[in-house]
Amino acid sequence: MTASVGSVPTSLPDALPALIPGLLRFARTLTRDPQQAEDLTQETLARALERAETFRGESGLATWVHRIAYHLAVDHSRRDREVPSDEIAQLVEARWQQDSYTVDAAVVVARAETRAELEDALIRLPVIYRAAVVLHDAEGLTVAQVAELTEIGLPAAKQRLRRGRMMLVTALASAAERDVARRGVPMRCWDARSQVSDYLDGALDGVVARRVEAHLESCPTCPPLYASLVAATGALGATTLRDPDSVVQAELVERIARRARDAAPPTAR
Repeated sequence: MTASVGSVPTSLPDALPALIPGLLRFARTLTRDPQQAEDLTQETLARALERAETFRGESGLATWVHRIAYHLAVDHSRRDREVPSDEIAQLVEARWQQDSYTVDAAVVVARAETRAELEDALIRLPVIYRAAVVLHDAEGLTVAQVAELTEIGLPAAKQRLRRGRMMLVTALASAAERDVARRGVPMRCWDARSQVSDYLDGALDGVVARRVEAHLESCPTCPPLYASLVAATGALGATTLRDPDSVVQAELVERIARRARDAAPPTAR
């Protein structure tokens, strides 16, 4: 099967590596950390190869591959039970509709010029709005191209861009309020929260573990989340959930084993 990058026909597997830098950059704006971005990029490339024969060249190869990444990211956000996108967008838009609503422009400008603050604000946008803003304002796609890539109508793409920009400004402005509450707290909340699972398992080195502990001691929002993780993890490990093997009937064990043997290739039986 052949595809086309620009005007040069080439095989799809040979063309994909050239798209990886841009695809990884896009994935980093859709996910919360570098490892998730790498996983999304790998999953996108695997899906592209699986669906190679569906590529007809009706759109550019880069557009087609980015579309796969976008839909995978949306699917992941749904599995992670992200707050419904329209619900967040409507709440923010309702604030913008109030004549009394405003922000400190100096704060927003200063934070927008700091990469870490800009990324922190972007990640607070639901993925469909985040993608619209990044694709248009960072990657330089037209609204029509955004609509094509995300497979929505032009009016819907315009609405997502408008709402996404509003949400971004609101997130940048509200960061000042979060900073006041977190003043003196080591580590950003997400940096600490992404380490908590390893902290629970005792898998962090001493320096990082102490930073997580210091964060939990002084952060106004993370301790309840940590306490909930401890409780949920403890409940799963309770003896009431660990039934003895004798609870499973011997007939069921034999039936499962027999099916496994029957499904295995002859050389493995």
